[in-house]
Amino acid sequence: MFARSAANTYSAIGVQTKAMSASPTQLIGMLYDGARAAIARAKFHLEGGNIAARGNAISKAIDIIDNGLRAVLDHNAGGEISANLESLYEYMVRRLLLANLRSDAALLAEVDTLLESLASAWAQIDEPQQALQDN
Repeated sequence: MFARSAANTYSAIGVQTKAMSASPTQLIGMLYDGARAAIARAKFHLEGGNIAARGNAISKAIDIIDNGLRAVLDHNAGGEISANLESLYEYMVRRLLLANLRSDAALLAEVDTLLESLASAWAQIDEPQQALQDN
């Protein structure tokens, strides 16, 4: 029990340290990673039949999407892209709610795939910025 608590504390400190030194683009990448990790935990708990833990993991993913990714959209600067992302995030939240209601691993996988695609595209945006910082 103590080892697990220590590992969780160590992990949290690592994430906080990374977040403090991250660029805004890297922070968005971290949100994508966090949402995907929460979905992975939800899949694990779904397979194990742990309803409460599954619900908590799905709630965490929804929170990251709604209060992280969706909340930072800049509709003035982002225009149509921002509007499309907002619609996609809303869709993901609905699918996650349905996944929890139906205990549906396929819906979890669908949202994870969408997040993976967005995270991959976002990482490509960050590559030119990283190259400029390295020079």
